[in-house]
Amino acid sequence: MKPPSTTNPTYWEYLGLDQLLSLQDGLPDGEEPSADELHFIIVHQVFELWFKLVLKELRIARDAVSASSVPEESIPTVVRHLQRVCKIIEHTMHQWAVMETLTPQDFLAFRDKLVPASGFQSYQLRELEIVLGLDPANREASGFGDPIRVIQDLAGNSPGGLLAKQRIKDALAEQNLATALEDWLYRTPIQGSGPEDATDDETLESFIAEYVCAQRDHLANQARVYGAQGTVSEADAKVRLDITLQETEDFLRATDIAPAKRKRRSRARCGVLFIESYRELPLLAWPRTLLDVVVDLEELLVLFRTRHVRMVERVIGRRMGTGGSSGVDYLESTLKYRIFTDLWMVRTILLPASALPALNSAEYYGFKA
Repeated sequence: MKPPSTTNPTYWEYLGLDQLLSLQDGLPDGEEPSADELHFIIVHQVFELWFKLVLKELRIARDAVSASSVPEESIPTVVRHLQRVCKIIEHTMHQWAVMETLTPQDFLAFRDKLVPASGFQSYQLRELEIVLGLDPANREASGFGDPIRVIQDLAGNSPGGLLAKQRIKDALAEQNLATALEDWLYRTPIQGSGPEDATDDETLESFIAEYVCAQRDHLANQARVYGAQGTVSEADAKVRLDITLQETEDFLRATDIAPAKRKRRSRARCGVLFIESYRELPLLAWPRTLLDVVVDLEELLVLFRTRHVRMVERVIGRRMGTGGSSGVDYLESTLKYRIFTDLWMVRTILLPASALPALNSAEYYGFKA
């Protein structure tokens, strides 16, 4: 039997199994890992392999959306890459169930060997957060400082440490998906008008005013419905619903954003609202699907973190993490992380189709005149 050709690799050569299967031996100077420790190592290595693929998929999607002009036919491709990311995150959540086959006593038998190693130091997870566009202020509010600084402090001059620092540095220098998506939304044609049109400011102001007016009428009707049902008085309902009305105007005018960036953010938010409101228009069908898959992705990340927290609590309780964090308390603080806040907020202010302002330039969006 002749040896395999270099141009026609075997299965094990193609996958590099000789190298891959030698990476679960534990610490270099330690004894051979037990079945429980081997289980722990493999589960976490698999997480890192999935993170590697997720990062590649996110960057492909980000690059496509960040083009100065995004062809309509490229949006389905972006959606496909993000859908794969969603499926990967969904799949990895099941790995926490595999981890839970490790009982507390099983883990305690080798846990001290890990110190100061911790999942807190996963630079690929931090890179993933950066590429998505997580605000660093959210990390600061987590109660254990910025994990990026922790990684940089621990890195030293080891090959792995230098790689970790370089990966973080490179990711911080890139445009993130949230910013690319906002730029794309900024260019959304609203009532047939784009940001380059001479009358776009007037069109945008008219859109906001008409939407707020339609929202006012809709909420007044809701207050009457609540009052008629007797669960709350019409007056009390109106007080509560007036908050939504104010939120609508503040959101669309981006009053929470610094003045220098307000106009751009306002138009991007109006773009989100326009796409969600008139989602049945042919030209908006794929953009709306893209926004939906981004929401899917963020929801799955929240569920991933939630599942992680409960697994950790089940296995180690509320003891201090091996990396020095507060363990479960720290992980629970990360459940508040949100990146694509505008895509979530718009759900609060959406109107039913019957209450929407009239659509102008319907033919622009794919209808025949």
